[in-house]
Amino acid sequence: MRILVVDESDERAALLGEALTAAGHEVIALLSSPLELLRAVDALRPDVIVIDTESPTRDVLEHVVIVSQSSPRPIVMFASDSGGEAIRDAVRAGVSAYVVDGLDSSRVNSIVEVACARFEEYQSLRIELAEANLKLSERKLVERAKGILMRARGLDEDGAYRALRRMAMDRNRRIGEVAQSVIDMRDLLG
Repeated sequence: MRILVVDESDERAALLGEALTAAGHEVIALLSSPLELLRAVDALRPDVIVIDTESPTRDVLEHVVIVSQSSPRPIVMFASDSGGEAIRDAVRAGVSAYVVDGLDSSRVNSIVEVACARFEEYQSLRIELAEANLKLSERKLVERAKGILMRARGLDEDGAYRALRRMAMDRNRRIGEVAQSVIDMRDLLG
């Protein structure tokens, strides 16, 4: 995997880079400041980001949030701060694995693998949630459009649904899109 390392300590960064390289990964860059993180992610497109810090500062977490939103990828954070609030803040920001005092070169590879697995699972859940929310919102639109058709054309519920479905198939559109068009037309016509 192509890994971007962020560490304010050159000595720790070198040790971490060696451990990652020994584990078979390619360290594509060593950054000394998290302020460069967003630009580096856009330019280098790493598979994984590894951040080594004493304690995750607000600046570091803000950059992690931006990266997680704009171009999500697994993020491993090695830190000395074992406080529950720091851990929760890091995970909320988008960190896949938060490791306290764990910069042991023999464990680095398995930590990266676990972070990647957790990231993939989280992304899968996000996609499922988005799809479920879309289906729910479409269902609400279909119910509203059926009500409009039932009142306007004197149809029963099943007939209104069949009319929406037929229109969707005829126009090669999703039924939610057709339902939205019916609602928009009713709003336009008053």
